[in-house]
Amino acid sequence: MATFAKPENALKRAEELINVGQKQDALQALHDLITSKRYRAWQKTLERIMFKYVELCVDMRRGRFAKDGLIQYRIVCQQVNVTSLEEVIKHFMHLSTEKAEQARNQAQALEEALDVDDLEADKRPEDLMLSYVSGEKGKDRSDRELVTPWFKFLWETYRTVLEILRNNSKLEALYAMTAHRAFQFCKQYKRTTEFRRLCEIIRNHLSNLNKYRDQRDRPDLSAPESLQLYLDTRFEQLKIATELELWQEAFRSVEDIHGLMCMVKKTPKASLMVVYYAKLTEIFWVSSSHLYHAYAWFKLFSLQKSFNKNLSQKDLQLIASSVVLAALSVTPYDLTRGASHLELENEKERNLRMANLIGFNLEPKLDGREVLSRSALLSELVSKGVMTCVTQEVKDLYHLLEHEFLPLDLASRVQPLLAKISKLGGKLSSASSVSEVQLSQYVPALEKLATLRLLQQVSQVYQTMKIESLSKVIQFFDFSVVEKISVDAVKHGFIAMKVDHMKGVILFGNLGIESDRMRDHLTVFAEFLNKARALIHPPAKKASKLGDMLSGLAETVDKEHKRLLARKSIIEKRKEEQERQLLEMEREEESKRLKLQKITEEAEQKRLASEYEQRKTQRILREIEERELEEAQALLQEAEKRGKKKGKKPIAEGEKVTKQSLMELALSEQLRERQEMEKKLQKLAKTMDYLERAKREEAAPLIEAAFQQRLVEEKAFHEHEQQQEIEVSRQRHDGDLREKNRLVRMLDKKMIFQERVMNRRQAEYSRLRAEREERISQIIQSRKQEREAKRKMLFYLRSEEERMKKAREEEEARKREEAERRRKEEAERRAKLDEIAEKQRQRERELEEKEKLRREALLGRPTEVPPKPSEPPTGGRPLEPGSAAPAAAAAAAAPASGKYVPKFRRERGESAVQVPPPEPDRWGSRGAPNPESDRWGSRQDDRPPQPSDRWRRDDRGSSFGSGGGSRSSTWSSSPRR
Repeated sequence: MATFAKPENALKRAEELINVGQKQDALQALHDLITSKRYRAWQKTLERIMFKYVELCVDMRRGRFAKDGLIQYRIVCQQVNVTSLEEVIKHFMHLSTEKAEQARNQAQALEEALDVDDLEADKRPEDLMLSYVSGEKGKDRSDRELVTPWFKFLWETYRTVLEILRNNSKLEALYAMTAHRAFQFCKQYKRTTEFRRLCEIIRNHLSNLNKYRDQRDRPDLSAPESLQLYLDTRFEQLKIATELELWQEAFRSVEDIHGLMCMVKKTPKASLMVVYYAKLTEIFWVSSSHLYHAYAWFKLFSLQKSFNKNLSQKDLQLIASSVVLAALSVTPYDLTRGASHLELENEKERNLRMANLIGFNLEPKLDGREVLSRSALLSELVSKGVMTCVTQEVKDLYHLLEHEFLPLDLASRVQPLLAKISKLGGKLSSASSVSEVQLSQYVPALEKLATLRLLQQVSQVYQTMKIESLSKVIQFFDFSVVEKISVDAVKHGFIAMKVDHMKGVILFGNLGIESDRMRDHLTVFAEFLNKARALIHPPAKKASKLGDMLSGLAETVDKEHKRLLARKSIIEKRKEEQERQLLEMEREEESKRLKLQKITEEAEQKRLASEYEQRKTQRILREIEERELEEAQALLQEAEKRGKKKGKKPIAEGEKVTKQSLMELALSEQLRERQEMEKKLQKLAKTMDYLERAKREEAAPLIEAAFQQRLVEEKAFHEHEQQQEIEVSRQRHDGDLREKNRLVRMLDKKMIFQERVMNRRQAEYSRLRAEREERISQIIQSRKQEREAKRKMLFYLRSEEERMKKAREEEEARKREEAERRRKEEAERRAKLDEIAEKQRQRERELEEKEKLRREALLGRPTEVPPKPSEPPTGGRPLEPGSAAPAAAAAAAAPASGKYVPKFRRERGESAVQVPPPEPDRWGSRGAPNPESDRWGSRQDDRPPQPSDRWRRDDRGSSFGSGGGSRSSTWSSSPRR
């Protein structure tokens, strides 16, 4: 077993062995690495090694090696990187499938190559002997030699992958995909035996999954994704089983699906249930279980009508017709009549089993005492309205066979209906899950039913009938077939008849008075006679004492009936409550179980993680110790070997051996050996030098003598060869002269022929040259025209582009001029409006001044020149309304008007009326007015200051001398600007 320091070294070693053709050694090296306990930690290199490993296993068809390697790799990847295991398995299956297909194609190519082209050619003797001995054809032999081994390996691949992936919750999708591919393999190559084994393998996996519930990474079937994968696998198994016509496996697949649903207690999707019942119809029809076949059709019809909204009316009519015809095809008598008790119990158990399969989670489960029957099915079909969906022919046939009494005309009226029904059917639309419906399969069973009904009705009318007459009435079968049908019907008590072939008649019924049908006829006859006698002689009415005694009987019966109904409803409610409580208890128990399972799994994971770490540490320490011990042992063995050769022991007896001491001993021994070897080499080199010099001294005269002899031989050989060459040249020259003399006679003809050929070639050359020049001139002319057209087009495009550019520039200039003109007009308009507004304000000021002068003239006040509006009274700031300015004005105006002014007002006025400091003009200068400015200071207009510029009265006020706080009666102190 080879050991490698790194996994990469093993991969390189395997590739080197493959390059030299040693695939077995490469496979063994990789197998030793994968199964080794040293490399149990996952890394990317292991994945590349597994890819190479499975490639070698597939090339060499080593299934056992592949299985061992994948199991070991699963242990490595399970808790770290399951995706890597999935990729390796997919690569493994892909390679196996590809190899099988290549082998199959190679066998087909070989068979095509072996086809004989010449039908009259005899076969080779060895082919004849091989064909007689083996007894098989060429294709069978090539399949056995090329295809069969690869198919066996592919089948082993599927089994190996399913075994590795079983009961693994992280790779459920890959398990399902592998199962589907294995099913397709069995279907494609008609492998019925392998299909049975595959079904058994999957069935065992599911049983083990239920048996070992405490297994780690176990799939949870209560999860919707897991359940759907398992269901899809089982339904695919059911489909392939029916396509391969393995009806026993198909029925077992149905039981698997039913058991899986009972296990998880969930109903699958309607689309899957349609497939389930469609396959059940095929299985029951093949097994001649017509009653169960009819029930399966009825469930399929109910599903399609309820859940498939896209189903067309024609498809629904075909399915309903199939349901009714399947129900009519059931034998109208009980087949268990006269059976033993054990057979009855087995039949009852079988009926219950079939009822569970057919009534699969769609309706409440059938009671164990209820048995499926033909009459119950027909009545249910009528009550559920199935008869309203069937075709008219099927409806007429149902009424003829079940309700009409036509002993002699039944067969003649049924036969044309059966002929029409046999033509109905075909493929359904894609909306239906049922691919095809053929009503012609029910025709033989319906003919048998019509025969039984005709015999039953004839037996009620006739006691004796000729065989010829009955054969004419029954047009479906010969009398021998009718006789077999009647024997089976008599055996099960459906009819009572005897056939007398000696007299050629048929005897119907039993002549005894205790016959069932005779007793029924006499009972009906007696009832009619009693009614007729009562009408002819009515009985005398007598007072009934019973009515007096039971006067309250009706009321008592009604009360009892109501009490029983109430008790029934109470019992049903109690049952529902009990079921609900049971469900709640089950849910609680399930939740507790899941919580406990989760806690247990977490604890188990922690314990396993800690154990894994401990084992890892111990393993590392142990490997280090083992490696050191192995190295020490190897050094000791080498030292012992060297000691034995030299006759001395390197280690004394009883001395303690350690790795360090052995390494020091080995180093000293190596150094000593190296020195001895160098001395030996020096001595050997000197000896070889002396020996070589002596040999050369002895060989020098011998070499010179051999050289002189060789010169003489070469000179003689050269002269001989030169003489032969001269002779050959002379002979060749003579032959050439004779050939010239022979050919000189044809020289004139040759020159004539040469001239003719040259002339013809010159004419052909001239013609071709003229054509070429003409073609070139045409091409030049066309190109000139194209260039001229292109030049004109470019000129036109450039001129058009310049014109458009110039138009855009003119348009932009026009827009700019228009915008400039509008801006100027707007500025002029605003200037005019400002001028008009200024004139309006001047006019208003003049009016206010005139009004003030008029009022002062009326009051007798002297005219005062107010300060400039641009010079505020205090500190250069304008006075606020209500400040000291109104008080000062009032104090100054009081003596002039002759009114009393208080002292504090006068003081305030004197202190307020002061000469204000010179206000800076517009350009920031103080003091004397600017001589270049106008005479009125900083005013903007050219008019003299007016009294209204400093103090103006609000137009809204009405009193003139008040200094109060009202806004409407105060004088404004802000300058008018």
